[in-house]
This record gives sequence, C-alpha cells and structure tokens, in this order.
Amino acid sequence: MVDHAASTSVEWASMEHEIMHLGAYQALYQETLTRVIEDNLNARIWGRDASVWTEQELAASEIVERLGWLNLPDSMPLEIARLRALQLETQALEITHAVLLGMGGSSLAPEVLAQTIGPAADGIQLLVLDSTVPAQVFEVAAQIPLRHTLYIVASKSGTTPEPMALYAALRKRLQEAVGPEDWPNHLIAITDPDTPLAELAQKQQFRALYLNPPDIGGRFSALSLYGLVPGALMGIDLDELLRRAHRMAIRCRATAHASEHPGLQLGVALGALATAADLPARDKLTLVTSPRLASFGAWAEQLVAESTGKNGVGILPIESEPKDLIQAHYRDDRLCVYLRLDDDDNAATDAFATALVERGQPVIGLRLRDVYDLGAEFFRWEFATAVAGALLAVNPFDQPNVESAKSQARASLQAYEQSGALPEPEPCAQEPPLSAYGLADGPDTIQGNLRQLLSQRGDHSYLAIMAYIERNPRTQPALQSLRSTVTAATGMPVTLGFGPRFLHSTGQLHKGGPATGLFLQITADDAKDIAIPGKAYTLGVLKRAQALGDLRALQAAQRPVLAVHIGQDVSAGLAAIEDALRAALP
Repeated sequence: MVDHAASTSVEWASMEHEIMHLGAYQALYQETLTRVIEDNLNARIWGRDASVWTEQELAASEIVERLGWLNLPDSMPLEIARLRALQLETQALEITHAVLLGMGGSSLAPEVLAQTIGPAADGIQLLVLDSTVPAQVFEVAAQIPLRHTLYIVASKSGTTPEPMALYAALRKRLQEAVGPEDWPNHLIAITDPDTPLAELAQKQQFRALYLNPPDIGGRFSALSLYGLVPGALMGIDLDELLRRAHRMAIRCRATAHASEHPGLQLGVALGALATAADLPARDKLTLVTSPRLASFGAWAEQLVAESTGKNGVGILPIESEPKDLIQAHYRDDRLCVYLRLDDDDNAATDAFATALVERGQPVIGLRLRDVYDLGAEFFRWEFATAVAGALLAVNPFDQPNVESAKSQARASLQAYEQSGALPEPEPCAQEPPLSAYGLADGPDTIQGNLRQLLSQRGDHSYLAIMAYIERNPRTQPALQSLRSTVTAATGMPVTLGFGPRFLHSTGQLHKGGPATGLFLQITADDAKDIAIPGKAYTLGVLKRAQALGDLRALQAAQRPVLAVHIGQDVSAGLAAIEDALRAALP
C-alpha cells in the first residue's frame, strides 16, 4: 500500500491497488505494523492460532471453529457446477424473481451482489427481505409474480426468528398461488448442517437445500454458499468473482511480506488509529464509495461493527452519510476509506476524498477495476477485520451482546401470549402524532426530550438513529435529513439503521462497544398487519417486541436512549421529529 503521508496531492484515478494518506498517523501505523510483523501475526492467523485473539481455552476452541472463511476462495469453486445447474433449472421453470429471507450475514452480501453487479441477461432479479415491518413485506410482495418467484430461506443457525417468521407468514400465500402440490418447488434453504431449517427443508421437500460449511461465522460468509447461491440465481459469473477473491487471498498468503499484504495493512490501519493514545483516536470508520458501490457500506458496517464492538471498545462504521455534509463538520475521530470503482461517476467522490486529505483527515483509497473485484474486497475486509480485532484485544468471531435484545424481545412476546398485550412503557411526553419514551425523568415535551438526549454528548459521541419503519425511497431521504441536521449542528457522526436488521449488525457495538453512543429509536403503527401461522402474535407485534427488547437492552447497558413513536402516518411523523429536533439543537 503506497504511503503519501508527506503530500496532499491525490490522484485517485492513478491508484495501482491501494493508497494511504495517514498524515500525522503514519508513524503510529509503521510502529504497529512492525509490532505485528514481530508477532508473526499473519502466519499465526493462517495457522489457526486462536491466541492471536484470546488466551481463554473455551473461546479459543470456538475461534478455531470460525476460521473456515480463509479457505473459501480455494474451496468454493468446487460448488460452481451444481450452482449453475440450479440456475438452468430455474430458467426452465420460467422463474423471474427470488426473494431472500435472511438477516445480517445471510442477506447483506447477496444484497451487495444484487445492487452492484445485478442480474445477468439470463439471471433472475433478487429482492432481499430482512425486515419484520409489515409495510416492508407488502412492498416486496407487490413487486413479485408469485408463480414465477423463488423464496430463499437463509439462516446459519436455522432458528433466526425473522426469516423463520417470514417463511411462516408467506407460505400460505405461496400455497394459495401455486397450489398444495407445487409450493415446495418455490423454496430453497441455505443453512448449516443439522439445523432445524435443514430438517424443515427435507421434511417439506424444498426444491433445494444447501448446507454451508459450519466453520464460518455469518458475517464472514460472503464468499460461501450464503452469497454464492443467490449470486448463481442472478447469473453472476461466480468463476470470476472467486478468481478475484483467490488473487486477493494470494496477496494475503501466510508468507506474504507485510509491505505487499492488503488485508494486514488495512487491518493495522483500522486497529492502530482506533486505539491511538498520543493522537486523537480515530475509531469512526467513514466509508466513502463510488456511487455503484453504495451497498458495500452496509456489508462492511456489519462485519466491522459486530466483530470489533465489544468489551467496551470497537470501531464504529459510518456508511451512506448524506452527500450534503461538508468536511468541515468532521471531527478528529474519523478514519476515511474510499472504495473507488473504475469507470463509475467518480468526480464528486474524488473531490470529496481529496478535500478530506487536504483538511488533514487520514484517508485510505482502495481501487476496484470493475464490479467483480468485490470478490477481492470481501476477502480483504474479512482479513483486515480479523487483524483489527487482534489489535483491539477482542474476539472478532463472537457477538456476546446480541442476545440481550433477543432475550428481552422473547420476554415481551411471552407476555403478549399470556395477556394479549405487550408490556408497553409509560410515555414521558405526548404531542400527537409523537410520543416519547425511555429517558429517566424526561421532560414533558418532545423537544425537551430530544434536547436532554443530545445534551449528554461528549467529544467522542455519536448518535445512532434506529428506525423500525419501512426502508424505501420515501423514508430514507427523511432520515438522511435528520442525520445532516444533527451533524451540521453538533459535529457528531450519525449512523442510520433500520430495525430489526441493524440488530444483526451495529446492535452488538451499541451495547458492547464504547459508551459513547446516544440512541434515538423511531417506531410507528402498522396500517396493515400480517398473521404468522402457528403463533399468537403477528409480524407487527414481533417487530414491536423487537423494538421494545432493544430499548430495554440499551437501558440495561446504561446507554442514553430515547424512543419516539410517530403514529401511523410515517411521512408526517418523520417530519414532526425533524421539526422538534431542529428546535432542540443549539
């Protein structure tokens, strides 16, 4: 990776592979890289040496069972022939669409492939459904012809609540559309061996069941069957995708010199700058991408946040930040990585990244020659995250705080099954259509609650907006406007997550990472709901229970959190929040 620490002259288009502009952090980076070389970290990772991350015997044995991603560029090409057969089979059946029911690691990489590479001429369109918000389900259902659609149920554990609830909720509709005999032919399962989902797929005789190697954690599974099965259905050239991944794996091989090791260098930069002591710590990873690569940010966000955000430390990814933010709003807690795709419309992002360098922000540039370099980037970022975890002294392969929100949600659902009502908190302020919950001794106005939440910020704080509403072209601009408003007024980085999908991503860092977050939860009523056969509750109730569970888990972790309920009219509710927020800001 080339260093240009002494110069602010930037020629992004002339990058060979990677480029670094670390400025005042260059010496720290070099010192850390030297230490990593002396510790033989690269060879130890390839040698499955769990002491890289922990000395605890139980945790070490679990880590060893989570390093299968290292071999995927070599092992997965063996699967391509049968994946091509699946594509030919769907063509013969005149399948035009696939809907992926999955969360986190099971859904984000396929979403990147769908939005960046997209379906080939002989492929089918892939839609990702990773939400229990009924309006989101209705939006997806309106886009698909059921008789020409496959559902892909993807879950490593085979018990992930969201895809299993979605499967149960959509199965009846599928049965009615295609008939009682043919409906299993419209279903594919991807899971680990010996899971309840595998048993279900065999019992119901799904069209296909794919058993992924079990030694791969969900967020490290982009190049496994969780990414490749949807890719095959879209007609993506999997040979080329894996070829690029293999080239990157060769550059990152156990015997590679550190000066030529892309994964090690990126990981050292992430870890060293996040833990800087004599300079401001750069633990806010700001992802800047060429327009076509926008969806890569959400995948990298989950990988980095869930892997590093624990034991009171962590790296906070900031992706899809509004374009109207200027660099003057950036504090000195950011490290920026610019993923640049050749032949994209890069004029604006080139200028933005250059301005960051000129203002003294550390910036790393990564070049993608075309969209199939995604295979290389998946591997680079997985390796870099493993290295960063070692430098932060955390286990990047577990997620100890994810269960807290899940257990709280289960308790709410149990209460609902017993009483027919969720255990709702008392509002501290009500100004229709808004109601506020969560702050101890909160004021009796929405504006006052927002002001009290934001008053708790410090020099390293961030605000997380957690929206349990539909994710679509109507809601996203409104929420992006909230982000711009807060950052422009306070300098705070603001992340945006849609619930419940973010629970499988940044949710771990929110509770287990640094105690620097402020949390604004947004919930809404459902105009229409969807029953879940075999359950006493609906999708809407499940969504509400997940929001309540996360609220209580954040409170238990002593995080400052405010929940604002916006009623049924989502657009009007978001506009009302922005008005109150503007009034609350200095």
